Amino acid sequence: MTEEVSDMGAAENAEVVRRGYEAFNAGDLATLGELFAEDAVWYAAGNGPLSGTKQGRDAVMAYFGELGARSQGSFQATVQDVVGGDSHTVGIQQTRAENNGKTLDMATVIVFVLRDGVVVEGREFFEDPAKSDEFWA
Repeated sequence: MTEEVSDMGAAENAEVVRRGYEAFNAGDLATLGELFAEDAVWYAAGNGPLSGTKQGRDAVMAYFGELGARSQGSFQATVQDVVGGDSHTVGIQQTRAENNGKTLDMATVIVFVLRDGVVVEGREFFEDPAKSDEFWA
């Protein structure tokens, strides 16, 4: 097996990430889960109640579910662009949600690492981490 066959290229990685955004925004956690490796790790930025490292696909999916639950289903990640790379793929999004009369609306970047066509790592970066922490508190 050649390296080209075993490793996905930048365009394929970007397509996986785009499919993930579509599934996430549709609330389709089953499809979304298929795009994550069983041992995936997610780094949720900040110091709020949802922040921290999520180890494993189940923990990552539980975190995504909590975003929806805490925002009464209003959480949306509107994709601005997906930049594919061989090692890292970057999702640039506008994050919007409502929670107990508060509104979150900020630029967010997620750096994804993919292996064999699935996400093995995600790392969030928020425009204003303190505001995000306050929103989820």
